[in-house]
Amino acid sequence: MAVLVLGAGPVGSAVTRAFLDGGQDVTLGTRSGTTLPGTTAVRLDAADADTLTRAAAGRSTIVVCTNPPYHRWRTEWPPIVDAVLRAARTAGADIVLVGNLYSYGKADMPITEHTPEHPAESKGVVRRDLWSTLRAANDRGDVRAVEVRASDYFGPGATADAHLGTRFFAPILASKRSTAIGDPAQPHSWAYLPDLASTIVAAAGHAGDWGRIWLTPAASNASRTEICRQVNERYGVNGSVSGLPGWLVRGLGMVNPVLNEIAASSYQFRMPFLSDATGTERELGVTATPWETALDATVSYFRR
Repeated sequence: MAVLVLGAGPVGSAVTRAFLDGGQDVTLGTRSGTTLPGTTAVRLDAADADTLTRAAAGRSTIVVCTNPPYHRWRTEWPPIVDAVLRAARTAGADIVLVGNLYSYGKADMPITEHTPEHPAESKGVVRRDLWSTLRAANDRGDVRAVEVRASDYFGPGATADAHLGTRFFAPILASKRSTAIGDPAQPHSWAYLPDLASTIVAAAGHAGDWGRIWLTPAASNASRTEICRQVNERYGVNGSVSGLPGWLVRGLGMVNPVLNEIAASSYQFRMPFLSDATGTERELGVTATPWETALDATVSYFRR
């Protein structure tokens, strides 16, 4: 398999390593021309169909790991998907889109790949429509496409933008207070980055039906309060976690467009937000890394 991975952030980097570990030929496409060991780097804008089509030549799979800033999803995502579709059709390549659970909104829990999509805010609408476009192209026979969805990720490489990243772990490991969006006592599904990467690799090689959704198995459904307690007990620290007042996040969102979008989707952290990937585990043969193993690797990363 020859793969074009778009994006070298935490997800793109983990996916690239997973394909390389499987002996695949990986081209990495980013705006800055990021190079990771073992890859061929290509500088491109994922919305530039001509450049993307040239980069996809000879590739069997395009994995879309790029992610525009929250407040630009409505304008930047549609041209990216249009360019990916054109490049995939020209190259005869499959498409694996990396997604999240935003399109399900305030669904009955736990969310499965069969849960109806009822977005609760604009980012969920964007994600729903992106997949609708790809699924329609798949159903027409233009391309083969799937979307691999995950709840919030954590693990080595999950830094400031992750809800269970630097801003969570660094203060707690320093025996200080971490602040969190929403209610930290609510249970939440957390996807370990290597498990997300493994699910993407398995989906890309799936010999069965395409035009469908896969959910990444969650390593934990614990609340951030419980995870903080476990970190304190397991690693001998004395951190704490508290929720940021909703009025404060909304107020800051009036002057910060990214925080405004975070406030809009903060319902995911004010209620139980859980996923069930039993179908993915059964059909793709992937499983979640044991929580203690994933937590040890994550804490070791942040301590370094």
